[in-house]
Amino acid sequence: MNIIGHFKTITTHRHGVIKNCFKAGIGFQGLFHDLSKYMPSEFIPGALYYQGNRSPNEKERELFGYSHAWLHHKGRNKHHFEYWCDYNTKTKLMEPVKMPLKYVKEMFCDRVAASKIYMKENYTNSSALEYFLRSKSKRKIHPETSHLIEKMLRILAKYGEKTAFYYVKHLKEY
Repeated sequence: MNIIGHFKTITTHRHGVIKNCFKAGIGFQGLFHDLSKYMPSEFIPGALYYQGNRSPNEKERELFGYSHAWLHHKGRNKHHFEYWCDYNTKTKLMEPVKMPLKYVKEMFCDRVAASKIYMKENYTNSSALEYFLRSKSKRKIHPETSHLIEKMLRILAKYGEKTAFYYVKHLKEY
């Protein structure tokens, strides 16, 4: 168990997201980012399965086939596309729902900060896009939401943070 390492990682990540959210024009929203990670149901597994170079949820999944901490987290944090899945009364299936723009913006801020935390000195402006593209075909996300977050990440990869955050901040709809 690595309580201090996990605390430092989630706190550094959270502060990075807050900083990014201010750059993206959603600073107040950023202040509430990932507070559930400090709750025992997420913090304890995070400390138990801490590795420092990837999410502890990945290790928990390897051991048990699912991550209890992740199930708790995604159900309380609207910046995760997994939160936005609901029963469609026409198809009778669980389907992805288009995310509100403010949460897509926060998801962008989160992905940039997470890439920096886990990749450390290997981070580039393409890192978050590369991560997104690796699992794109397996992801259950609303097509419009997927297109928008990918566009944001492509702008970051091609033009850098200043341009990407300017775009995100001034985007009014999608």
